[in-house]
Order: sequence, then structure tokens, then C-alpha cells
Amino acid sequence: MNDMTTKIDSPETPEKLVERLAEKGRAAQRKLARASDAEKAAALRSAAAAIRDAQGEIIAANDKDIAAAEANGLSGAMLDRLKLDGSRLEAIASAIENVASLPDPVGEEIARSKAPAGMTLVRRRIPIGLIGIIYESRPNVTADAAALCLRSGNAALLRGGSEAVHSNRALHVAFAKGVASAGLPVDAIQLMPTQDRAAVGAMLKAAGLIDMIVPRGGKGLVARVQADARVPVLAHLDGICHTYIHAAADPEMAREVAVNAKMRRTGICGAMETLLVDAAFPASGEVLGALLDSGCELRGDARARNIDSRIKAATAEDWDTEYLDAVLSVAVVDGLDAGMAHIAQHSSGHTDVIVSNDEDAAQRFLAEVDSAIVMHNTSSQFADGGEFGLGAEIGIATGRLHARGPVALEGLTTYKWQVLGQGQARS
Repeated sequence: MNDMTTKIDSPETPEKLVERLAEKGRAAQRKLARASDAEKAAALRSAAAAIRDAQGEIIAANDKDIAAAEANGLSGAMLDRLKLDGSRLEAIASAIENVASLPDPVGEEIARSKAPAGMTLVRRRIPIGLIGIIYESRPNVTADAAALCLRSGNAALLRGGSEAVHSNRALHVAFAKGVASAGLPVDAIQLMPTQDRAAVGAMLKAAGLIDMIVPRGGKGLVARVQADARVPVLAHLDGICHTYIHAAADPEMAREVAVNAKMRRTGICGAMETLLVDAAFPASGEVLGALLDSGCELRGDARARNIDSRIKAATAEDWDTEYLDAVLSVAVVDGLDAGMAHIAQHSSGHTDVIVSNDEDAAQRFLAEVDSAIVMHNTSSQFADGGEFGLGAEIGIATGRLHARGPVALEGLTTYKWQVLGQGQARS
């Protein structure tokens, strides 16, 4: 039976299951909130060690998911997202250790001031509470989300996609073993024990039990979460990322950045999906030819097709498509304003790049393009919390509230006001 339709093996309704797990998570979070910086860091190092020790079991579980995914006809890009091997597990363990080495945000003093009546006002970071994370395909999210939540003093209720069900369970078992061995509450990191879609609906409606929902997946998942949630949502929308090659771009740099932005890993949210080439850029044929020669299918407007006959005709839908594959839409634009106008119309607000040696043009692009991440002379594949020095990320938020861009430790905290008086009474 397909895991997406597997019913809960329990007399509990989905609502009762979520309520029970949420209550356990909230109780664990209250204990976790009392843990010291050193205790949380030690628990993460133990979790990383446990994942390394369980490499054989985790890869065997992943093999089951890969076999099922291949039988179900998943694309090469989706299989790449799903695949675990020794090097990727080492990267997961190292990312957990990186999170352990980061400063603990909990308790940080954000600001201090004096009230007119003489009290001292302090704003201090605190955990958000219990965070529900609903994600698809990528098993590394299980470890990344667990590490970031624990380090920031939050409990997590994880619900992974059916494609990675065995991998997620094996990673969670190892992570939980490490947390328990370090003496922290194992219920702080829970994995939903069912793939029943009804349990997702119950999570989305668990206001007062779950404090925030983080969806990580395709447009369909995020749209459902945003439409149905009664819990605050930190949204990660699709990554329709653009690279604009300005007239003053260095040709060799433009070629290298463009090929890397698309072809390094086509299935990640930071992969370029649309290339905009300035009509005045003198080496457009070299850049487009390099992409074609690397095995990328190009779909372009009429002017792009005039540059290289191998380019297929783009449809209106191509400009708004996250391919997550070796497919790229290409348009020729007349200058910086036209490039930014195209991005404003079609970008998902994730990551957009300008390649240019004209500093004034670059500064205008950085200031005026309204995306969570805006880059100059570098590949959009760097749109990643680990590459930003955040240790890992729970997602890249494309909205404008609370947190934006790669969401890591700081983005998983809120704050409280502490008011320190000397006996003042308000008249």
C-alpha cells in the first residue's frame, strides 16, 4: 500500500494523535528550555556520532526508499534529493556538529533601554516553543530541522514525505538515541508515526498546541499549508531563481556562474531556473552554448533562439516554472530595467543574481530586486544556510514577516520584554 494512504495504526483519530504528540513535545520543550548551552551542544554532538554509527542502517533504509521511488517513476532530480550515501551522511553529521558549535541564541539580549518612568527595559531572545515541520523528499531535513530546533531550545514535531519514510525513521532513531544519551528529553524531537494525510491536516489546525508550522516542499504542499493552517506559517515557496547577465559582465565569469547555478545540482531550491541575457552582452552565444553542451535543455524567447538554433521555444508557463531538472528558460532583455522588470513579474522571491562588473548597475539590482536573497557575481547555488555560516537551515523564507532568507537559529526564536523596576507605581 502506498505510504501516503496508510492509515494510523491506532484507535486514535489524527486529531488525538497530534494532540498527544504535541503535549509530549511541549512538556519536553519546557525541560529543554532549562538546558544549558553546553548541554544542548553535547546532545547535538552525541546525535552526530549516533548517525555516523548507524550509517549502515540508514543507508539500508534509504535503499528501500530509492527502490520505491524508482518504481514510482520519480525524476532524476527527485532521486538526487532523496539519495543518501556515506559522503552525504557525513555531511549531515558535520552539519549537526556545526550547529552545536554556533552561539546559543537563547537568552541573548537584543536591546536595553530606559522607560520614561525609570524602569530598565530589556528585550531577550527565547524559543518559539513547539515547531511543526512538514517536508518532502529530502531526508537531510530530518536531521537539520531537529538540530536547529534543539539548539534554539525548541521542540519539533516532524512530518516527512512518503518518498523518504524509511530514511527519515532511521535518521530520527539515531538522532533520538544521541539526544537521550546526553540526558536531554527525547520527546523534544518527535517524528510523526504515520504518513496519513489527515495527520497533516490535524497539525495545521493544532492552534494552541503547535506554535509555528514550517513547510518545506513543492508549491502544492506550501499552498495547502497556507490555505488550511490555523497556526502561524513560516513559508518557503518555490525557488524560481534568476541570473541576469548584464552588458558589462565578464564573459568567462558569466559562463562559469551560469553553468554552476543551473547544473551543479538541478534539484535544489537555489538552482537557477531562468537566465536573462542582456542584449548588449557580447558573449551570449558562449554562455548559452556552454549550458547546452553541459546537457541542459534551453527554452527561450525568439531572440534567444536566434543566438543558438538548439534552443527550443519557451511557452508562457516556462517563465513561472521551477523545473528542478536540467531545463532552463532563457530570455534576452534590453538593459537593467527590463531585466529587473522580468524578475519582478516572475520571481518567487527566493534568490536572484546579477553578473556585472558595473558597480552602479550591481548596486541598483541589489537595492531594487525584492527577493529574500539577492546576489552579485556569484552562483545562486550558494543560497543555503550552511554556506551562509548558519550551520544548517530549516528552510529559506520568502515572505516578509519574522524571518527572511535562510532560517536558522535566530529565525527560530522570538523575544520577550523584561521590565526591571525599583518600586515604580503608575499614576
